Amino acid sequence: MLQVKNLVKNYGSVMVLKGINFSIGAGTVFGFLGPNGAGKSTTMNVLTGLIDFQDGQVLIDGLDLRKNKDALRQRIGYLPENPVYYGYMNAPEYLRMIGDLSCYPQKEISKRIDELLELVQLTDVTRRRIGKYSRGMKQRLGLAVALFNHPQYLFLDEPTSALDPQGRMDMLNLVEQLKNLEITVFLSTHILADVERVCDRVSILHQGEIRLTEDMNELRQKFIQPIFDLEVTGQLDAILTKFSGLDWVQDVKVEDSQLSVYVSDPEMAKYKLPEVIADFNLGLVSYKIRQITLEDIFVRMVKI
Repeated sequence: MLQVKNLVKNYGSVMVLKGINFSIGAGTVFGFLGPNGAGKSTTMNVLTGLIDFQDGQVLIDGLDLRKNKDALRQRIGYLPENPVYYGYMNAPEYLRMIGDLSCYPQKEISKRIDELLELVQLTDVTRRRIGKYSRGMKQRLGLAVALFNHPQYLFLDEPTSALDPQGRMDMLNLVEQLKNLEITVFLSTHILADVERVCDRVSILHQGEIRLTEDMNELRQKFIQPIFDLEVTGQLDAILTKFSGLDWVQDVKVEDSQLSVYVSDPEMAKYKLPEVIADFNLGLVSYKIRQITLEDIFVRMVKI
């Protein structure tokens, strides 16, 4: 288990992490969400031992990261957002270099390289120079590098952010396969659909503070109520004031002529929403009910 307790990180006078807390169970895929500048990369750099922090505690399998940094790094794999390679090498050459640098048993390096190239689906391009790889191929090679020493904890920093749809699918399929290897995955991303697909648990970070940490199933149950999307014509100021005074309306988001109404009582909303629109002489262009998504929850948590 990985535990983060009251973690504080400052850069000069700027407090980037403001006493954050969360925990990650062994063998789970943990999604770490937040808008740009929220502190996601800083958190990942702290947890992987790349930078120090001012206050708090990080425990990995009960061991304090500060006191056991060298030993714990052996349990950690890390894929940065933009991995850098020697472009003149091919994948087996590069992985052999990683094995040599990490003091992997020499007799087992070739076998490990073959295992990893098969896992990340690069066996067909072993002779191609890395400099000729696509972005998706480079990300998959980066995953092989991060996995070389059989880490128990794998940190992925925006692994799909610049990939095409096929590349994203390939990477997410690999993340799902890691569950079978009982590797704990920390996935930092801003792509909410990726989190919904592969993560067991999620935290939302905003302005250096944790706004939410939940198991995905519990999160869906907590925010299970549907959203009413209304497109209307006319002035919206008065109706927004009206909505704020209704106890069955939890929140309202406005974008141009589109109202997204979050409610606590869907049955009442089905009957009352059209009545409220009519009372204010607004034209109702369209009306639909949809299930809440992680994106909706994210927007509410960070108040974008």
